[in-house]
Amino acid sequence: MPRNSIAILFLMLMPFLAQSQEAPLVSIPTHDAFFDNIAKHCSKAYKGEVVFDNDPSPAFAQELVMHVRKCTDSQLQIPFHLGDDASRTWIITKTGSGLSLKHDHRKPDGSNDPLTMYGGHTVDAGYAQAQSFPADQYSKELFVNTGIPQSLGNTWQMFIYEDKFTYRLTREGRDFRVDFDLTKPIDPPAAPWGYEDIE
Repeated sequence: MPRNSIAILFLMLMPFLAQSQEAPLVSIPTHDAFFDNIAKHCSKAYKGEVVFDNDPSPAFAQELVMHVRKCTDSQLQIPFHLGDDASRTWIITKTGSGLSLKHDHRKPDGSNDPLTMYGGHTVDAGYAQAQSFPADQYSKELFVNTGIPQSLGNTWQMFIYEDKFTYRLTREGRDFRVDFDLTKPIDPPAAPWGYEDIE
């Protein structure tokens, strides 16, 4: 094919090539700011302590560590270690209609726990320092199917300030909160169950 024919064909295809670009991932300023405030701590780990729990569990009486382990433009992966238990990872994702919080639960062999990927989605603007995630429909059906319907009313909250990160779970009759000291980074733990170490 002559060069001038190739050039003409390319010019004709340009509008279609431009249309094949990925759609933008839209977001609003408060969600972006909240996401970015956590992402600033990427690769760092911090110790935490339970500051309120109206139904205490021995699982939370051991060393608690959060690790802002992996960050992309649209997702944050934050393992939450309870002593040697590396089964939990919080996953915050920009969805185009807000922020999603999921709890990735794994078994020691890395396989999925039956109770995994529950969480919620923002329903309002929130704040640069605070967001709430009421339970989504997937989670509600999962809670019913796994025999814990009392969790249908779950709302998870996260707060991020200069010196402190807070994870909170609330529902009728249940209130749990753990604070992490962001002023004292510690050595990051090993990869959580089901994940590979980052090189």
